[in-house]
Amino acid sequence: MSQYQCPECGYRYDERHGEPHEGYAPGTTWEELPEDFTCPDCAVRVKADFVPVAET
Repeated sequence: MSQYQCPECGYRYDERHGEPHEGYAPGTTWEELPEDFTCPDCAVRVKADFVPVAET
C-alpha cells in the first residue's frame, strides 16, 4: 500500500488507513479516490498536486 503527501501542509493519505472521516475505508487505493479529491487538512491542494511518498 502506498502513501501520498500534500505539498501544502504535509498531510499524508495512507492507503492502509484510508480516510474514514471523508468516507474512504481502509484499503481504498489512491486510484480509487475521485479526481476532485482535495486535501482534508488544508483544502488547498487537489489530488493531482499530491506526491507519492517513497516507501521505507
